[in-house]
Amino acid sequence: MSPEASAVLAAPAPVRAPVSVASAVRRRRMKIWSIRLALVVLWLGSWEVSATYWIDPFFYSKPSSVWQRLVDWFSSGTSQGSIWEQMSVTLQEAAAGFVLGALAGVVLGILLGRSHLLSDICAPFIKAANAVPRIVLAALFVLWFGLGMSSKIATAFVLVFFAVFFNAFQGAREVDRNLVNNARILGASRFQVLTTIVVPSATSWILASLHSAFGFALIGAVVGEFTGADRGLGLLIDRSRSTFDSAGIYAGMIVITVIALLAEWLITALEKRLLKWRPPAASAEAQI
Repeated sequence: MSPEASAVLAAPAPVRAPVSVASAVRRRRMKIWSIRLALVVLWLGSWEVSATYWIDPFFYSKPSSVWQRLVDWFSSGTSQGSIWEQMSVTLQEAAAGFVLGALAGVVLGILLGRSHLLSDICAPFIKAANAVPRIVLAALFVLWFGLGMSSKIATAFVLVFFAVFFNAFQGAREVDRNLVNNARILGASRFQVLTTIVVPSATSWILASLHSAFGFALIGAVVGEFTGADRGLGLLIDRSRSTFDSAGIYAGMIVITVIALLAEWLITALEKRLLKWRPPAASAEAQI
């Protein structure tokens, strides 16, 4: 046998190219969404059948009635006016409370997280304020600020503040002390340590709290509207409750849920943009 033939026979067989990672991810995503869709269809179908043959639709309503109520709201308006106006009012209240509460929570959380003296002084007051039932605060805010948007913004602010504050506080406490000490040895000032080490290290903690914080902001706005308001989705749901319109209650819940999901999508996009420096595995493991 010639040396050339021996070399050809001894050469390893070409390895098949592995399945494309993008294709595998696409198939997995399609599988997940198919299962989700099947679960939703099963749930809605069982609800519709149960409300038609076994349970009283007056109390539990059914998907077809809820859908019809949504169609009526978006085509003809609600008893309180345009559905878009009610959504706009609630969204403005929630967004304002979210932004103000998040800013205050981040600033105070990092400040107290880096100062043991201040945290020891303020700890009992913060715990006492956090222990006050939010529904009581909502009632007080209506008395203080009236039936307008201010009382709802204040309620949303309180809910968001504590959710963000404790995460920012813990994130500031979890900063690597060796990294801080090395920066100070190299001549970094307190402000430089804060802006270049503490804040970036606490960012993941803060962003994690923002996912639930906007939901709390919506809850605060809706609870405030339940307590006393002249507009908003909370008022619309409360009017549906007072008239025993269960379909209207479910329809209002669906609208609020859609708003919360859109906000969650925006926050997730912001988180991915701000945490590009993290390894992909670390950011992927944090996702639900």
